[in-house]
Amino acid sequence: MKKPELLVPAGSLEVLKVAVLYGADAVYIGGEAFGLRAKAKNFSLDEMKEGIAFAHAHGVKVYVTANIFAHNYDLEGAAQYFRELSSVTPDAVLISDPGMFTLAKENCPNVEIHISTQANNTNYLTYKFWWEMGAKRVVSARELSLEEIKEIRANIPEEMEIESFVHGAMCISYSGRCLLSNYFTGRDANKGECTHPCRWKYAVMEESRPGEYLPIEENERGTYIFNSKDLCMIEYLPELINAGIDSLKIEGRMKTALYVATVARTYRKAIDDYFESEEKYRTNMDWYHTEIRKCTYREFSTGFYFGKPTAENQIYDANTYVSESVYLGIVEEIDERGFARIEQKNKFCVGDSIEIMKPNGENITTDVVGITDGERNARESAPHPQEILYLNLSVKPEKGDILRVSKE
Repeated sequence: MKKPELLVPAGSLEVLKVAVLYGADAVYIGGEAFGLRAKAKNFSLDEMKEGIAFAHAHGVKVYVTANIFAHNYDLEGAAQYFRELSSVTPDAVLISDPGMFTLAKENCPNVEIHISTQANNTNYLTYKFWWEMGAKRVVSARELSLEEIKEIRANIPEEMEIESFVHGAMCISYSGRCLLSNYFTGRDANKGECTHPCRWKYAVMEESRPGEYLPIEENERGTYIFNSKDLCMIEYLPELINAGIDSLKIEGRMKTALYVATVARTYRKAIDDYFESEEKYRTNMDWYHTEIRKCTYREFSTGFYFGKPTAENQIYDANTYVSESVYLGIVEEIDERGFARIEQKNKFCVGDSIEIMKPNGENITTDVVGITDGERNARESAPHPQEILYLNLSVKPEKGDILRVSKE
């Protein structure tokens, strides 16, 4: 069996480095234009260069998304963008639109082209079409079952790659092509500006009684009728591999470093455990599930992989994420006193018991013995996000470790 690639999202340079250190084989990112996550921090050209150099130094690939559906006024800028991408040498670009595909081939000839899930890739003839056009990889539509993916694998060239989402948020619309955001807010989901109206609460209004809103209820569970559960396939790696999937993709270019590190590290260990022995993989299943819940998530489902989703794949009573851990920061360096330098993300205090999360899968409990600010003044707490702080911890962390604390 060929070990599948673990493909992890990154919305910023900081998160890219975390993804690389915590187990990714490849990372996908967006530039400042032409990707479908306009509200992510995204990468300037200089940051892209630095990120690609860092990833390549660690043997990790970088793919850049350019998967908008372009209008005429986008094309000239997109051609220039692909010329710029060619100079920073990512390992691939992700495309949805045939016009953008043409521009990428013409202006970025040294870079592989992968076809995004947005292109509705639901059958093997579509895969073969893109292969004949020059694409190396196609991302499967989320509406496909494992059986359908197996059939695609059997009918495409052996060297052609299949990439499939295995973890993260699910979209209510077909292959993510949603018009709700554009209709309600003027922000186009297909150009990267989705406001996620599928998570909003809705009511019904009867035409002859304007202003009288009737809640939409299904078995008295609530009104969040579009709110899908998250995808999680950590239990089904053998089935994914057996289907012939080459790259296991994590959703989440808007997610925090804690989310990316947690999910990447967990899937990395699961994949490696399985290829060591299926028994080890099965034995560690509780650990995978415990860890994967230490970042924000909605309830989990298996999406379309084992058949079409039912009402059980929706969340009707809330639109919020569950979060069992709080992200405190990444250890950026250790100073001459042995204190850990972090940019603080959430509040904590001297005396708190927190957790050091290491890239190798280890979790170490430690106490906050002391906190000083950038001028080395002692502090009792850290209430303000984005402060640079130095922490004296009872167990010394290392550069690259992530600090988190349980909500319990």
